[in-house]
Amino acid sequence: MSHNYATPLTPEKRLARVLARIPVDWTLNLDRQPSSTGTGQWRARLGMPGQDAPEWTRPHDTMVDALEAAWRQARTALNAG
Repeated sequence: MSHNYATPLTPEKRLARVLARIPVDWTLNLDRQPSSTGTGQWRARLGMPGQDAPEWTRPHDTMVDALEAAWRQARTALNAG
């Protein structure tokens, strides 16, 4: 009998998944700012052709979290327009 268990996404798989969703003609900006913990905080934004530059995401502990937030932000902007 086989079992179908979902395996958790590793940070590498999460990064590959979000990068695969971003169209090639969009711009991607990443920013890492120093933080009090010494690890840095990541911000991201995705620019769509023909639109003004979007706002940066709020700071996140990991780059993947910031990219996923930027993707959600861009998707919301597309659905609104």
